[in-house]
Amino acid sequence: MKYFNIYRKVLSVVVISLAFMGCTDEWNEHYDVSPAAQGTLWEAISSNSDLSNFARVVKACGYDTTLVSKQVFTVFAPTNANFSSAEADSIISVYNQEKAKNIKEKDNSAVKEFVQNHIALYNYSVSSSSNDSIVMMNGKYIRLTSNTFGGQQILNANAPYGNGILFTLDHKVKYFPNIFEYLGKDAELDSVAKFLYSYNKYEFDEAASVSGEIVDGKTVYLDSVVNLENEIFRRIGLLNAEDSTYWMVAPTNKAWTSLVNEYSQYFRYDNSVNKRDSLTSANARMAVLYGTVFSKSYNSDEAIQDSAMSVNAYPYLYRLYAYGSLNDKYYQYDKPFDAGGVFYGTNNVMCSNGQVMKADIWNINKKQTFFQTIRAEGETAERLDSVDKLSTQAPLKIVNVQTRNPFYGKVSRNSFSMILPAGASSNTMAVFNVPNTLSNIGYDIYLITAPVLASDTLASSDQRLPTKFRVRMSYNDEKGQPINSRLWLTLQSKLETSRDKVDTFLVSSNIKIPYCSYGTTQTPQVKIILDTRVSNTEVRQGSYNRILGLDCIIFKPHED
Repeated sequence: MKYFNIYRKVLSVVVISLAFMGCTDEWNEHYDVSPAAQGTLWEAISSNSDLSNFARVVKACGYDTTLVSKQVFTVFAPTNANFSSAEADSIISVYNQEKAKNIKEKDNSAVKEFVQNHIALYNYSVSSSSNDSIVMMNGKYIRLTSNTFGGQQILNANAPYGNGILFTLDHKVKYFPNIFEYLGKDAELDSVAKFLYSYNKYEFDEAASVSGEIVDGKTVYLDSVVNLENEIFRRIGLLNAEDSTYWMVAPTNKAWTSLVNEYSQYFRYDNSVNKRDSLTSANARMAVLYGTVFSKSYNSDEAIQDSAMSVNAYPYLYRLYAYGSLNDKYYQYDKPFDAGGVFYGTNNVMCSNGQVMKADIWNINKKQTFFQTIRAEGETAERLDSVDKLSTQAPLKIVNVQTRNPFYGKVSRNSFSMILPAGASSNTMAVFNVPNTLSNIGYDIYLITAPVLASDTLASSDQRLPTKFRVRMSYNDEKGQPINSRLWLTLQSKLETSRDKVDTFLVSSNIKIPYCSYGTTQTPQVKIILDTRVSNTEVRQGSYNRILGLDCIIFKPHED
């Protein structure tokens, strides 16, 4: 998912337009001013006594030099009648305080919320039929009609000057923060804001910036575009996107603290994992945030009443690929507005790109989000850890169930592995990895086996015999070392497959693992060991064989 920044969009238009200067009507409309226009916007503003308070703020914030530049702007200036000297002083004070704290110019509240909220790039004029939204320098979309701007009355319109157009207003225009900005303004949301803002970084965008002259071998930019990028946006949604509409269920500080304290126990890593404490902290907090953001593009007003699909949800047909089962539904919530639903009881605050739904009581169940069923497919190469090569054929035989086979559609993903003996008197043993396990939650562990007939409809009677096998489990200790094989946990000492059937075995219930392996870069540390337990006598008597077909291993969060 691409990072969103409104300046990139706006100023890329500037660059493209420059390439066609003098060639299109669009250039004339947005960059040329009437030849009769005299002076700059700053000269017009600073010489107008009715705009003296606005002019003081513009000058204090350094935008007097901007408004004499060669770029073209449209300025919407509130008059002194309803924009007082005291209000101007207050904005200037905020600018100076934040500048003293080394807050970046583009993030300075006075600049972003007032100055840039009243200035747009390009020329805009109005007629009797005007009714559109224009993009301001701060990226906000504000409605411009024939006689209003941002809901405020236009007193004088369409005054042309050498570098743009000047409007005067009866009141200043209210600034509406987007969701990301609002999180940083609400004291009740300090905790979630602090976490999200810690991932902010700014990168210079040369392609979107407007270049000027070359001085001492270096390009001097008329306008330097610096993009805000945040890694979390790619994971939960573009919370700062002004051209999109989102809803975000945001935990208050009380809810956040409670959730993080609870969730941290599920992401405890052993001592061998690099930066394990940081991983625990970040993953616990991301577990809270996943599934909290909803794009209105994918949730119509009618559909969301019945089911709300978050940005992290997979549509029905993709669930098999994502989770291994069409029945697994995560990050999607039924009846969200009903009592106990994810939107129930929230305090909703409107933002420029949607709304923040403040939640003091958290109705998003962890079993709907990160408490997920894990499926380790027997045929997947990275799931096989090792085999006992003295007793077991290696590599394992991977079987794809054919469409005409009676077991087609009855085996997960229509494929499985066959664990075959290396010799006539050998009991097999194979070890399988189970990825992304969480710590300190109870898992119900299932094993699904497939019959030889699913591999070959012409299999002999001896090949189709059932088998007996044992199931054990290994995991890492505190130092990150696999526990000794003598300490492997026996989940089932003797299970027996059925002839010509797919079998599902519940091999253990509510098993808790002390350390997790959650994360794409983490090596699975939980292993399931399967070994057949058939005697030579049972083989000679034709009661059992030593062929075990493994469809998949399932770790399902335990239901209390």
